[in-house]
Amino acid sequence: MRDVEVIEDPATAATALDPVRARLLAALTEPASAAALAARVGLTRQKVHYHLRALESHGLVEPAGTRQWGGLTERLFAATAAGYLVSPAALGAAAASPAKTDRLSSGYLLAVAGRILREVSGLARRAARAGKPLSTLTVDAEISFRSARERAAFTHELSTLVTDLVSRYHDESAPDARAHRLVVVAHPKPAE
Repeated sequence: MRDVEVIEDPATAATALDPVRARLLAALTEPASAAALAARVGLTRQKVHYHLRALESHGLVEPAGTRQWGGLTERLFAATAAGYLVSPAALGAAAASPAKTDRLSSGYLLAVAGRILREVSGLARRAARAGKPLSTLTVDAEISFRSARERAAFTHELSTLVTDLVSRYHDESAPDARAHRLVVVAHPKPAE
């Protein structure tokens, strides 16, 4: 089971977003039969089996063996990932693009986040097919500012430091240079 699977196919996204199917995916943290899932989610076994077939046809669940129960042999299913994300690629031309958005807007931040999701998931799939790791760096921190003045000072200092680091290390003329994308984001933390 992968940690995260990014869905790019529109039909697969529609299948995963169906409320009943999303509940089944969430319930499949460990292999289970249609009958066991039916008891967990309060549906009939036949209805669960129908939805499992749809999820399986889109690669969101997979067979995970069989078990004997009474005189029957039950098929077990497991989710293909612990969690799922839908890529903006599933929306095709309707997906948000940083190029179409004001750089100072929250829409721009969201479009950049979508681009990160699309690019990194594609790189991760190619790396997995090649049997190689994908090197990434994620810095995730929370900071509380005492005032708007401190927030502005932090923003200025961070921008200066990032600009200095980029200018010190950026060398696109190097023969084996490999371009990387660096995104620094700050937004208010939502209330719990």
